[in-house]
Amino acid sequence: MTVCEALSAARAAGICLVLDGHDLLLTAAEAPPDEVLSALSRHKPEIVTLLRSTHERWSEEDWLAFFDERAGIAEFDGGMERRDAEARALECCVVEWLNRNPVCSPPGRCLHCGGSEATLDELVPFGTELSGHVWLHSRCWAAWHGNRNAMAAAVLSAILRGR
Repeated sequence: MTVCEALSAARAAGICLVLDGHDLLLTAAEAPPDEVLSALSRHKPEIVTLLRSTHERWSEEDWLAFFDERAGIAEFDGGMERRDAEARALECCVVEWLNRNPVCSPPGRCLHCGGSEATLDELVPFGTELSGHVWLHSRCWAAWHGNRNAMAAAVLSAILRGR
């Protein structure tokens, strides 16, 4: 289950998520399914990143300005058609969003599949020293990274649709 699916399942189960520092507080009228709780636990670092509001976080206006600037550069300096320029600008926004919203996870469990390390299935740190690491099996990286890109694109598309 991806982080987006976990959040949707939590909402469907009537779970309210609130960020308390680096902790997630869950409230629900009735006991949620174990599968949903497990998925929320596995994706906690990503959920915290989504819910965290910091002074460094860009506003919708910041994202719109960044998008418009990138689209303008691609269209006028790069000679691209407007539609292609906007697609390129969205790609730039996704990369910037991923850079501004790093995810960290404690060692010992794969953030994507939840599995532990085994002799022939080592956990590998992905990330940088400054932003921290996400621990993943090497076979899980592509799917995890694809999910992160899809999540960033969904967040940014929602912002850009409102313009």
